[in-house]
Amino acid sequence: MPYIHVRLAGELTREQKKQIVEEMTSTMERIAGKPREYVIVNFDETREENWGWGGQLLDELE
Repeated sequence: MPYIHVRLAGELTREQKKQIVEEMTSTMERIAGKPREYVIVNFDETREENWGWGGQLLDELE
């Protein structure tokens, strides 16, 4: 059973998530030969103030 974990800074809209789930599921089905009904996609959205990069919080970067 494929489990795909998408971790990102910021948020996606419901429509974006829907499209990503469809694309990732189709890719696993087409390339890895996995049945669609077994593919799980999980989103882990974290506010940008909770990510640091290069000594700064992401919400401070320009």
